[in-house]
Amino acid sequence: MSEAAYDIVIAGGGTCGCILAGRLAAADPSLKILVIEAGPTTRDDPLHIQPARYLYHLRPDSRTVKFQVGRESATLDGRAPVVPCGQCLGGGSSVNFAMYTRGVASDYDDWEKVYGNRGWSSTDLLPLLRKCETYEIKPAQPTHGYSGPLKVSYGGFYTEMGREFLMVAAQYDKLRGHTDDPNDFLECNKYGRWQKWIDGKTGTRSDVPHHYIFNHTFNDNLRILTGYDVKKVVFGPGKKATGVQYIANARFHPNTKPEVLTATARRLVVISAGAFGSPAILERSGIGAKNVLTKVGVEQFIDLPGVGENYQDHQVVFAPYHVAESAHTLDGIATNDKAEIEKWTRQWQADGSGLLAHNGLDAGIKLRPFKDDLDVIGKDFRKRWLEYYVPAPDKPVLWMGTVSLFLGDRSKISIDRSFNVGWYIQHPVSLGYVHISSKDDPQAPLDFHAGYLDAPEDMALHKWGYKRSREFARRLPSYRGEVAASHPAFATTSKAAVGKRSGAVPVTAPDIEYTAEDEEALERHIRQAVTTSWHSLGTCAMKKREDGGIVDSRLNVYGVEGLKVIDLSICPGNVAANTYSTAVVVGEKGAMIIAEELGIPLEAQVPSAKARL
Repeated sequence: MSEAAYDIVIAGGGTCGCILAGRLAAADPSLKILVIEAGPTTRDDPLHIQPARYLYHLRPDSRTVKFQVGRESATLDGRAPVVPCGQCLGGGSSVNFAMYTRGVASDYDDWEKVYGNRGWSSTDLLPLLRKCETYEIKPAQPTHGYSGPLKVSYGGFYTEMGREFLMVAAQYDKLRGHTDDPNDFLECNKYGRWQKWIDGKTGTRSDVPHHYIFNHTFNDNLRILTGYDVKKVVFGPGKKATGVQYIANARFHPNTKPEVLTATARRLVVISAGAFGSPAILERSGIGAKNVLTKVGVEQFIDLPGVGENYQDHQVVFAPYHVAESAHTLDGIATNDKAEIEKWTRQWQADGSGLLAHNGLDAGIKLRPFKDDLDVIGKDFRKRWLEYYVPAPDKPVLWMGTVSLFLGDRSKISIDRSFNVGWYIQHPVSLGYVHISSKDDPQAPLDFHAGYLDAPEDMALHKWGYKRSREFARRLPSYRGEVAASHPAFATTSKAAVGKRSGAVPVTAPDIEYTAEDEEALERHIRQAVTTSWHSLGTCAMKKREDGGIVDSRLNVYGVEGLKVIDLSICPGNVAANTYSTAVVVGEKGAMIIAEELGIPLEAQVPSAKARL
């Protein structure tokens, strides 16, 4: 067994792990820091730094994501959901859709007021959201930052579908109006052009490794180890974490002897392996529920029954439509069409613009229902609306928007080009869990239940999401009908029947009327179509210990010393946003907490925003 010593050992080199390492290394270059990442590096790889290449990482043979297979579920008509999570340096930041979306203030205020986490309110976190970014779209916006490492822009193209969506919104839904900033942190229910985690000058992805880590390669005290799995945390006297055991991932080191290695941490161990990896490391270390640990032969060290519980994801449905030949889509890039790749690569290399500097997503809305909408959604959602949403008028219930790309399974549907109007639930009621199935094998499949559609409130919102999104889709000038195989099997005599069309309906056309049979067909379709939005969180929740919490507001694991969890698994409640922004702010907050405890001054933070929260 080989052993090496460091000041801080970080188990996981995803978004948060890289931010922690980068910030702390910059603040004190004498700190010896080890980051252990299960996947490969991403440095200067076009498949990572070119934003439009994100679907490449979702191929079945992908080396940069790990596919977690859930239990078969009756609410999904017996399907076993598959949830990808980043497994490469930078984690999700290196492979995600680069969609810039921030939660609303009340989401984070709940973390403090509802769950008792002092220092995690919107007032506390907004300065960190600003600190991380350089907002290139418009100057002097009070809730945005202008000197951070991550660039935010509209990307290098403006798709026809995005333009058309906003044009139709202005005519079809005049009550909600338009905003120049759908992610201002303050309000929802307005349509807007969508921002992206893309550098507006270079057209490159605003990921974490290239902006927090690779600029510290001169620092010999910061070591990044890729292709190694962390097995467990090692503890010494006083239940203090003293290091981790880890082993080579045979996929990336096929010729390396599979011996267990140990890294010693003189000052701190941080688990930062995500919503799947972090609870698994804790459970293999003997921290968790006794019945879970006993089942796989792990002796319980600390009783924390909430480990692996509270799993949450933004359930999403992408509804595809045939598209006019004149409209630009990312389908050629997604299918690796040689002519398309060469064409857009030349433009991207010349000036950082074009479809490679894009994600296909140009317009959307954080949608909140009005009274008439609530009537359509129905009684299953009524209690949730009154108790959760009415007290928080900034909270949306759905995100809805266009994607200029087919996002279905091309092995089952033959289609060259399409667009989607998709939606996801912002605060699903359904919860799942994730637990280990092996006491010492980090590569063993997890016992995972996603929980999709377990709560009727979620089905009610999905049905409204389909109806609402389809009304927009069929009014867009580039619409040419539904891709029938990826829509409900409505009767051909129904007013909701799907199929190819010659063009859009007038904006003033009446909405589709759905019969009782149509409603049943829609519900069946949603059970068959709902999937992950790659936004897993909550499995090591930052709550009081008696409420099932795993870490306190300083991110310390209950019952031990010298061990923190810092990643999206600590989120006690969901956020109305793609989770990259929240992962970044958790990483920045974690770095600030560690620096304070070690007596290390971090670089000056962005002044508090002069904004109403």
